[in-house]
Amino acid sequence: MRAAVIERYGEPPVLREVAEPNAEGSTLVEVIAAALNPADLSIASGKFYTGPPPLPYVPGGEGVGRLLQNGTAGPRVFFRAAMPNGSLAERAMVSGGQTVALPDSVPDGMAAALGTPGIAAYLGLTRRAQLKAGETVLILAASGVLGGIAVQVARLLGAGRIVAGARDEHALARSRELGADATVDLKNTEGLTERIRDASGGQLHVVIDPVWGVPGVAALEAISPFGRFIQLGQAAGPEAVVKSAIVRGRYLSVLGHSNFVLPWEDQAAAYRALIDYAAAGNLTVEVEVLPLEAAPEAWKRQAGSPHRKLALSPQTRS
Repeated sequence: MRAAVIERYGEPPVLREVAEPNAEGSTLVEVIAAALNPADLSIASGKFYTGPPPLPYVPGGEGVGRLLQNGTAGPRVFFRAAMPNGSLAERAMVSGGQTVALPDSVPDGMAAALGTPGIAAYLGLTRRAQLKAGETVLILAASGVLGGIAVQVARLLGAGRIVAGARDEHALARSRELGADATVDLKNTEGLTERIRDASGGQLHVVIDPVWGVPGVAALEAISPFGRFIQLGQAAGPEAVVKSAIVRGRYLSVLGHSNFVLPWEDQAAAYRALIDYAAAGNLTVEVEVLPLEAAPEAWKRQAGSPHRKLALSPQTRS
């Protein structure tokens, strides 16, 4: 079967023929659309905190496909893939029965896009931040897929004011279309804390932070007493200098989130909530579905933050 294969850490995958996964005692899916996530690139660097997979391997942690039953394609599902037989292939192995049935009304690309970033955005706002109706929330990296989903979910959860932060002007305009009440340009870091406070209207209860670095610290300094700061990633840098008084003086909660440490049942429940939103027409993601042959090009585009979800389909030909 055709698959994208990581042969060397730190290099894009190459497309080649590989043996089908050994399905004995496991479930296989016929892949329709495999989502490409920043975590896939981090894992392929060989430096991801969960440890490097053995080479060579097929990347891709999730996707949409049809369950294979006695060689016949069955129901359409969202699935998590069992490495090293990842989703960037014609067929993939399901990890421990981790699937969610999909309604016909949600397109393949959308269903694939709502996986890892959607679950992180939803659980960041609900489980970690416990966002209450009427509260003000700042979404950093609103130009990314996770940020765009978080803006919409915050609105659906009843946030009183939503502030979107990003470096891209077009993306900031798009954030307003998705439900943001105000925006903050993160390109210029001068006076960033005050600009966040102004955009928040004087009260900032929750920050969703996939960036860390300088923008993360500015948001932390702007948050109101008893605020909740949810740390999801390090797009702006792995380190930040935070003064102790900022945290203790305002009784702040700084909370981390990673999908990797949560039980599948919790992630599946979050994903179902997102799918219900999408099926009702209340949640959207900009998705570009490319043929599997475009995996090396898509890999490089993902490294440059494409501001949309890239998905690879073995069933789409270039």
